[in-house]
Amino acid sequence: MVLHGDFFYLLILSFITIFAKNKIELMDISIWNAFADYFQEITLPARTLLLKEGEIAQNIYLIKEGCMRTWFNNDGKDITFQFFFEGQLVASIESFKNNSPSLFNIESIEPCKLKAISKVSFLDILLHTPSLKKEFEELLFQRLFSYQRLFLSRIKNSPEQRYQELLKEHPEILLRVSQHYIASYLGITSVSLSRIRNRR
Repeated sequence: MVLHGDFFYLLILSFITIFAKNKIELMDISIWNAFADYFQEITLPARTLLLKEGEIAQNIYLIKEGCMRTWFNNDGKDITFQFFFEGQLVASIESFKNNSPSLFNIESIEPCKLKAISKVSFLDILLHTPSLKKEFEELLFQRLFSYQRLFLSRIKNSPEQRYQELLKEHPEILLRVSQHYIASYLGITSVSLSRIRNRR
């Protein structure tokens, strides 16, 4: 069962995903035209923090161009736990919803062009466009399945298995992201990652 709070989080994710991919065929184009003024375009240089750990998130961002990562500091060690590319959402959702300090940093890996939407604007869109709900529900289930697979992989698989999974399902990460970020994401050192790659 999805609780009300979880539904809110995933509804946000679904909404931004639709908008980012320009799937305007899902509803009348006049509705999307009405949304345009809710979004602010932002240009971000490479290796720039968009949100710092401990800050309160004021916006949700969708990536038009570029690559980003989320990471946190663990006793001085940089831990990367997710990558984001064109057409994807990046945000500290819990911070955004609860006005609480973010538990992680959001940083650009490449130069990025982003679209930002505030909490007030997002809720206003939902209030005035009830027809969105049906489309969101379908995307809600798709995302739940995706997150479930990711969660189980992190528990069950070895670093080498996770690397092979990454190679198969997200080769763009290996092409566009530095090795030390990938190693951090897999929970291993850069030396161990090199060994895994050399076994192929």
